[in-house]
Amino acid sequence: MSEPADIAAMSFETALAELEQIVARLESGQAPLEDSIRMYERGAALKAHCETRLAAARLRVEKIVMGAGGAQAGSVGVEPAEFG
Repeated sequence: MSEPADIAAMSFETALAELEQIVARLESGQAPLEDSIRMYERGAALKAHCETRLAAARLRVEKIVMGAGGAQAGSVGVEPAEFG
């Protein structure tokens, strides 16, 4: 099942904000059953979108950290600091 086009175009922050609003409305228990089901379905799509965006961001960061040569960028000759 593909996500709705409006969700696919959302930034992570926009999707997360809408998901938080949906959760708050569902937790209030004030919405009729059919509305709650629709909100839950949209919330599930927003959650999946956020997870996809986070996974893509994680991969980008890993590529930066690993660098072109496969070694961690900036790790050459760097020793961990000792505390205490």
